[in-house]
Amino acid sequence: MSLVHSYNVTSLVNQLAKLMYIDILTLFPEMFKGPFDDSIVKRAINKKLVTIKIHNLRKWATDEHKTVDDKPYGGGVGMVLKVDPVYKAVEQLKKDFQKHGDHKKKGVFSHIILTTPKGRQFNHRIANKLSALRHLIVICGHYEGTDHRIYEQIADESLSVGDYILTGGELPAMIIIDSVVRLIPNVLNKIESKEAESFTYHEGLLKYPQYTRPEEYENMKVPKILLSGNHKEIDKWREEEALKLTKEMRPDLVR
Repeated sequence: MSLVHSYNVTSLVNQLAKLMYIDILTLFPEMFKGPFDDSIVKRAINKKLVTIKIHNLRKWATDEHKTVDDKPYGGGVGMVLKVDPVYKAVEQLKKDFQKHGDHKKKGVFSHIILTTPKGRQFNHRIANKLSALRHLIVICGHYEGTDHRIYEQIADESLSVGDYILTGGELPAMIIIDSVVRLIPNVLNKIESKEAESFTYHEGLLKYPQYTRPEEYENMKVPKILLSGNHKEIDKWREEEALKLTKEMRPDLVR
């Protein structure tokens, strides 16, 4: 049975400005004790705009040793995350979400994410879409591998945070959730929202260089144009510098 579905514009509109529920499935729940206890994520929790629950995947293991991985068919190095505890966990969390009341309305669903190097690369556009959903279930991928049925049939979406190897899917899950939560309506104040994101500036370019006092420090000077008071010229300079910086650091963003 495939659980895969795509983003739906109507469902996104219906779910805006609602409490978001995030469930995280992990083998290392203790890793999440710090990152969500401070800063903007903590603010969102205190505002009751998001609730985040960490679940030890071993809870859904059936043997006495609480085993959630096994040797791969066909041989190979390492252990692979098993499909059955993940499936049971996801189904249980989906049912729990439905108990909250209005979630049976048309267009409100659980969206399952697997963190894995096989996934498409996470970016601001994806974060923005996810921030409009009501329920995210994030499966932290196993560092040695994940049964492909989880990737192919259980997860709605597989995401990677970059082309490098990490010891597990926990850090990517933290990155994705932090990025998503800050975009939930009313989490950021107006000033933060306006100043917010490099990747929302001027059609996806990196944000222009910024400076603050002192005007000069150790022979390092603020560009004169920013001290001119000519806002038209400043805006022009910022656009030019944003394009220059993007071409230099992220040429893949320049169409």
